[in-house]
Amino acid sequence: MYYVCCAAGAIKNKDAFPLRLRASAVNGFNLLNAFMRKTELKKENDFWKGSFMAMASPCDVLMEVEDESLAQEIVNAIANEAWRIEDKFSRYKKDNITFQINHSDGEAVAIDEETSRLLDFANELFEISEGLFDVTSGVLRQVWTFDGSDHLPEKKQLKKVLKKIGWQKVKRETGSIALPEGMEIDLGGIGKEYAVDRCVQIARQKSKESVLVNFGGDLAVTTARNDNKFWSVGRLITGSDQAYGLFQLYRGAIATSGDAHRYLLKDGIRYSHILNPITGWSIADAPHTVSVAAATCVEAGMMSTLAMLQGSRAEEFLKLQEVDYWVD
Repeated sequence: MYYVCCAAGAIKNKDAFPLRLRASAVNGFNLLNAFMRKTELKKENDFWKGSFMAMASPCDVLMEVEDESLAQEIVNAIANEAWRIEDKFSRYKKDNITFQINHSDGEAVAIDEETSRLLDFANELFEISEGLFDVTSGVLRQVWTFDGSDHLPEKKQLKKVLKKIGWQKVKRETGSIALPEGMEIDLGGIGKEYAVDRCVQIARQKSKESVLVNFGGDLAVTTARNDNKFWSVGRLITGSDQAYGLFQLYRGAIATSGDAHRYLLKDGIRYSHILNPITGWSIADAPHTVSVAAATCVEAGMMSTLAMLQGSRAEEFLKLQEVDYWVD
């Protein structure tokens, strides 16, 4: 059960789940990353707040613990796990399993159990979305650049790139994966939610008190706070830098998909960065932002992503799933 109260009159759906931060789009993996790997800790009212950067997102850890040394231990453990997952699966790194798979020239690559589980989940999403969620579709970035301009790719460009897309072309056996030459995978669509859930598990091992893990707006809580308290979580509307509503989060997880700052605009038409891997084209009439509640961040992320891929039918899809959601 997820119990969320809305403290802003402008919010119409009292069952909506909270979003703390807009989905930030930080393009590229740059040299400054190595210098940004540090944590900060400060006391805020009756809890500790830890902060760091990971996966091109600001990350916060709110902890209802009294001891400063324990708070620092929790933050460090969570940050290290987030950086581990980033190092292992980021497509921007040149020494990890994703790089090996993407540069295997059609040869099989041995994978460990963790990688296999993520690929199993990617396969599940591919099947239930009927091919709309495809981790091999990242190559579309070669012809799409979502910088707010009016530059759309040419049909010839799309046709060429589409030949490199198709999860059904990937060969998998127990403990290995083989991509056709020229294809690649990008686990960015599921990696951050997975990292949140992993870090929630770590926080639970460190403390029985409530800890909120928030990676750029994808978040989860370890357990309810003491004395029926809640975590105050603000929601930013697309294009705005100020919170539109304030929510009271008790338990559960939230994930958000959207095109807050990643789109093209031509002849009055907004082209979202949510792309159809079958056509290579922008999903028509997709909401700017979809937030979904679930028991875990991975489950919430699955629903928010699948909803975005439905375009104009996103809200209809979410109603059928009987989940708490917020659509902007």
